[in-house]
Amino acid sequence: MKLTSARIYIARIDGRHPVVVELRTDAGVTGLGEAAIAYGVGETAAAGMIKDLFEHIVRGQDPFRIEAVWSDMYDHSFWAKRGGPIVFAGISALEMALWDIKGKALKLPVYELLGGKVRERVRLYANGWSFRASTPDEFAQATERPLRDGYTALKLYPLANPIADNPHGMIRHVSQRTISRDSLDLAVARVAAVRKAIGPTIELMVDMSGELTTDAIISLGRRLEEFDLAWLEEPVDPFDPEGMREVATALRMPIAAGERLYTRYDFRRLLELRAAHILQPDIANTGGLLEVKRIAAMAEAWNLRVAPHLCAGPIATAATLQLDATLTNFMIQELYPYRVPEHFAIVDRAPELEIKDGHLAIPDRPGFGVELDAQRMATFLWAECST
Repeated sequence: MKLTSARIYIARIDGRHPVVVELRTDAGVTGLGEAAIAYGVGETAAAGMIKDLFEHIVRGQDPFRIEAVWSDMYDHSFWAKRGGPIVFAGISALEMALWDIKGKALKLPVYELLGGKVRERVRLYANGWSFRASTPDEFAQATERPLRDGYTALKLYPLANPIADNPHGMIRHVSQRTISRDSLDLAVARVAAVRKAIGPTIELMVDMSGELTTDAIISLGRRLEEFDLAWLEEPVDPFDPEGMREVATALRMPIAAGERLYTRYDFRRLLELRAAHILQPDIANTGGLLEVKRIAAMAEAWNLRVAPHLCAGPIATAATLQLDATLTNFMIQELYPYRVPEHFAIVDRAPELEIKDGHLAIPDRPGFGVELDAQRMATFLWAECST
């Protein structure tokens, strides 16, 4: 079996833009992958990276030789070594599609190729439920929906402005590095209101998106300690692991990080410094499923858990579930359940539509268990690479 062609899509839907690749083989088996540049800016760069990697390195290769193809992309693209989100989002999307092809060809779910299940379902935490809230009362009221839907863990962004009119789907924080005392007070009030609304038994995560200086986040973090947070996420710029270690040492709460780290090599430094307690690699931007499997194994050797990051579309969700099924040090899975229906309609069976009581069962269908809706996706076709 050989890889013959690729279709690349940028599905711009309601401020998000999942970047999808469909790989095709000479045996008629296809596979889906997704790059996690699904918000912010950079989607055309990620799509272009997928195109270049396929045309220069991947086309003509045997899709079953996943390790060999990954190594070719890493070693022979030149820019992957010490690369960043664009190159590794491209590599991730292509690696993901190879697993989907292999699973479908063998008529097995991907988890069987990664060591088999250690769980039948995964627990989820809801993200995105508070994006249009502003006042503390609005944040508290916004918790009603995920609690009613059975979620036992929620994440919020206490420094964020509402994103109703944001065309890039980004979470915009109030004052960046020059944040005012009033904004910090508002952040604390938002967290306090949410904790009061959800009670003591619901887990609460807080994401800072690396916006504050080290001194400012330590000061704010100390004020948040009383709210029994499950973790404080990305407290400082991901370029500053030493600063993250300083925060982890100063605060009495777990630190989570990893969504903007790439491959095992970036995570090695975080582990060596003991700068985080919970790792959050994303299969769609850190190098793919097998790379996250390796990162999780490294974390296990340091007695740490993983809570995989997930911010893209339903293909990335389906693929992440297959990996979650196999991770022995898995903690909880991120999910955005409240995006517009069109976001989930790009595939035939979006996992997000099968959530029950804040959990998702692991699908047993071949590959990742989803197929593109070709009619819906036709309008989003960005490039086609054929022989």
